Amino acid sequence: MQKLLVANRGEIALRIMRTTRKMGIQTVAVYSEADRNAPFVLFADEAYLLGPPPSNQSYLLGDKIIDIALKAGADGIHPGYGFLSENAVFAQAVTDAGISFVGPSPHAMRIMGSKLAAKEAVKGYDIPMVPGTDTAVTDIAEAKKLADEMGYPVLIKASAGGGGKGMRIVDKPADFVSMMERAQSEARASFGDDAVFVEKYIVSPKHIEIQVLADKQGNTLHLFERDCSVQRRHQKVVEEAPSAILTPDLRQRMGQAAINVAKACQYEGAGTVEFLVDKDRNFYFLEMNTRLQVEHPVTEMITGLDLVEQQIRVADGQPLAFAQADLKIHGHAFELRVYAEDSAHDFLPSTGTLTTYQVPEGEGVRVDDGFREGMDIPIYYDPMISKLAVWAPTRKAAAQKMLQAINEYQIKGIETTLPFGKFVFRHPAFLSGEFTTHFVKNYFNQEQAEKQNEQAAHLAAKVGLHLYLKQKRILK
Repeated sequence: MQKLLVANRGEIALRIMRTTRKMGIQTVAVYSEADRNAPFVLFADEAYLLGPPPSNQSYLLGDKIIDIALKAGADGIHPGYGFLSENAVFAQAVTDAGISFVGPSPHAMRIMGSKLAAKEAVKGYDIPMVPGTDTAVTDIAEAKKLADEMGYPVLIKASAGGGGKGMRIVDKPADFVSMMERAQSEARASFGDDAVFVEKYIVSPKHIEIQVLADKQGNTLHLFERDCSVQRRHQKVVEEAPSAILTPDLRQRMGQAAINVAKACQYEGAGTVEFLVDKDRNFYFLEMNTRLQVEHPVTEMITGLDLVEQQIRVADGQPLAFAQADLKIHGHAFELRVYAEDSAHDFLPSTGTLTTYQVPEGEGVRVDDGFREGMDIPIYYDPMISKLAVWAPTRKAAAQKMLQAINEYQIKGIETTLPFGKFVFRHPAFLSGEFTTHFVKNYFNQEQAEKQNEQAAHLAAKVGLHLYLKQKRILK
């Protein structure tokens, strides 16, 4: 591959381009009018305007992106994540145009893009599944009958869904009909498909995902796990690798299950198989994300591998240069997604200008971002400003390093999730490793956050006084 077009924006576009440049491959950016002066546009070797800021007039214009790739002489397209990254029609069009798509085949995307099709595909591999319907359900009366038989609570999920859209938890029979109608309506609006399925709701689970990597020669392996249980509105905010609760045996079994899921759809490239783990350490297949994940840096930090480089090598037809036995976990890594959101007020979006923007630095600290001081936060796209990731030899040391990095990260002009991150990395439930996907619901509110801040300030004052008195004695 000599020239790669990155069909995305912001921090992920810049992150891909940095690896691409390291590999000696030229880069092509595409951008909307809102991103004209964004760092990823300035970093690229070539850049082409797509259109106005709204994504349906810019970053979702698959045909126009392919035309630009052909015009620029790009022999590969990397979709990043979001936008067109899991669009099988786009992937097929890229391939038909004679351009390498840096991602899985359209076949794999189609299968894993439907939760019901994914369940059907993995049936023969003895992979634990959450009890639920095997086919799409649109009839409310039929769905309620199935839910009553399963027992409450149940979960209604859009078959074509993602990001928490088209998803409703139902605690009692009386709420089922209204929740079903809401889930279908949201699914129809978000994905153009109101098909849902109903499954038993796993109470207070861990959300554990396994990174997989597969080449075109049939070699498939896993790169261990990430714990993504700290979420708001079913969307991840804090991730870590490895998980604090997995034993070597459970890690091996979940890793092999993830490999089998990938094989079930003839997967190629980097992908993620997601599982729920209950309080008894039973795990259940949830879904497969057929793209690079936002949280991939923590896997890179514990394995020493560059996942974007591996994606490009696989797309180029190269076999994996290592085997499962060659992979080891080194240390511990955390990632905090820094969103332009006011975590003190139900994570409401925050817009404005980055009047101050200074990132933390140092050994084991990594910031993947797409903004610079003085830039405005666009209202048209995902509110993520950056990903703050840290690595240290142990989980405890990594948590301390994250707190230090949060304190050094200076952002003014908007509200961000940095204060929320500080709350998480100070909380005993998180530090114990025994937290679940209900962490935010169970522990986080404004009163608790303020109480924690007061305790931290009191402790800091005591430490400061102790050091002052010690220094005073020394001087005497």
